[in-house]
Amino acid sequence: MNSSLRRDIKTPGAVLMGLGSIIGTGIFVSVAIAAQVAGSGIIIAILIAALLATCNGLSSAQLAAAHPVSGGTYEYGYRFLGSWFGFTAGWMFLVAKSASAATAVLGCIGYLFYAIGAGAGTPVIVGSGLFLLLVMTWLVSGGISRSNVANKLIVTVTLVGLAVFVLAGLFTNGLPVQPVTDSFTDTSWSAILYASALMFVAYTGYGRIATLGEEVSNPRKTIPRAIILAMILIVVIYLAVSLTAIQIMGAGAFGQTVEGEAAPLMAAARALSVPLIGPVITIAAVTAMLGVLLNLLLGLSRVLLGMARRKDLPHGLSAINAKSRSPVAAVWATGAVIGLLVISGDVVFTWSFSAFAVLIYYAITNFSALFLPAELRLYPRIIPVLGLCGCLFLAFFIEPRIWMLGLAFVIAGLVWHGVALRVKGGTSEAS
Repeated sequence: MNSSLRRDIKTPGAVLMGLGSIIGTGIFVSVAIAAQVAGSGIIIAILIAALLATCNGLSSAQLAAAHPVSGGTYEYGYRFLGSWFGFTAGWMFLVAKSASAATAVLGCIGYLFYAIGAGAGTPVIVGSGLFLLLVMTWLVSGGISRSNVANKLIVTVTLVGLAVFVLAGLFTNGLPVQPVTDSFTDTSWSAILYASALMFVAYTGYGRIATLGEEVSNPRKTIPRAIILAMILIVVIYLAVSLTAIQIMGAGAFGQTVEGEAAPLMAAARALSVPLIGPVITIAAVTAMLGVLLNLLLGLSRVLLGMARRKDLPHGLSAINAKSRSPVAAVWATGAVIGLLVISGDVVFTWSFSAFAVLIYYAITNFSALFLPAELRLYPRIIPVLGLCGCLFLAFFIEPRIWMLGLAFVIAGLVWHGVALRVKGGTSEAS
């Protein structure tokens, strides 16, 4: 039986996979969280996070081009640094993105209930979220072709909705000159750096392109090109949407929307008072959350697949369905983990916790890129050096209670890995 995955994704599909992973919780929630921290300084935070994410994206691109298999930095860490770094990367990815996926499920359901004006208690929201998760897990389990088509539709609808929001803001309030001016005078650098750490998470979906390396056509050309194009597009989108929202409401009021009933961009749309803009943003938000969930299911299941292949997790999760060529067992296991978090997870501090875990993950990505042989390197070594230093700096700029909890998870994972190595007879470089 063929145990490899099907290479169906070309450059446009890979770019849309990246955008589908990025445009979701980040654009509809985290921009307001960062605005609450940094005020108008969020504009600078977006650019700082973008520069760091670009370094990480280029490191991911050359690693994925050199080693195009499913699993992302989990595989790169194993290949270039050894099992302890590789396992830590995979562990941090699973921890951070499972929580993000659960947040996307609950966020999507929240938007849906808000759109229809129906109040619902926690049991109804959780039950509806589990049903949505079941449907999306089934969709992803059918293989990358079916997932790719669904992602293109989801991303297109979301981009159209955001474009309408930005154009309506320009038509009503003109160019957002004041928010740009205020960004240099209205906040502190400590707040900007904290906001940068929060915004960094909002960019990290580009890694999904690398994580799906085994399913990308001509990976050495397609992956770097797709990551760079996705990063350019998402920086433009984040700046445009953030400037528009702050121009409409002011940074302070926009930041406070995360504490209210409405989603931030819905509040901005209401303040805009343009006919039908509310339903447009609602549809865009729902499709964005679906896109995030779909892409997280894809990315998490592929990392789970890679870890199961090395027996860092139960080996049965490495099975590939003969008909769909999809890692069905890994997909359903991923859905089950997310489902547990939907039922019992507290998402109040999830974004900050995800920020720490993801920054550690990409620190290992950049560290791995430093060990690429010269003939496989696509970019200067200064790129991963900047990425590594930036990730470690911002990771510990997050609240101490968050990064201490994150370190506890790292230690717990390493203890598990040590036990797994003993069970495998001490073989740390199983292939």
